[in-house]
Amino acid sequence: MDMIHEAAHVARHEAARAALAAQSGSEFLTFRLGAEEYGIDILKVQEIRGYDAVTAIANAPAFIKGVINLRGIIVPIVDLRIKFGVGSAHYDQFTVVIILNIGKRVVGVVVDSVSDVLTLTSQQVKAAPEFATTLNTEYITGLGTVDERMLILVDIERLMSSADMALMDEAVH
Repeated sequence: MDMIHEAAHVARHEAARAALAAQSGSEFLTFRLGAEEYGIDILKVQEIRGYDAVTAIANAPAFIKGVINLRGIIVPIVDLRIKFGVGSAHYDQFTVVIILNIGKRVVGVVVDSVSDVLTLTSQQVKAAPEFATTLNTEYITGLGTVDERMLILVDIERLMSSADMALMDEAVH
């Protein structure tokens, strides 16, 4: 009888913790690519910096702009505008690089601009809709809504560790 009582207590405790997590929400760094606004888990972000010249890597895919030396760490730079096929790859003083810590690696992603940090509750996040096979949604975790804003929530760790990125030694799923 004690085992059943203890199991019920643990189940209630886990349900309460899940409810608290859903209420407190998750924080997302929001950024723009073309006309769309995206969000990534703020816990993956190390820093935000302006775009600097990169050292190109021969035979790299077009979306891998090259590498930079960030305080002694060689960081690959990925242009998400090219990767997602949105916006134009125009680099100026307003271009932003988000430095990410993913799977024990540091990676930079180029975006048009960084908006803000938003906390979204589970009620504000809807599942990503199913699209035809021409649109790859495996990196989209859902759609977040804040007032009139719609955010495309990206699983940045899954994206950066995907085989076509060739950035990680092994996939982190």
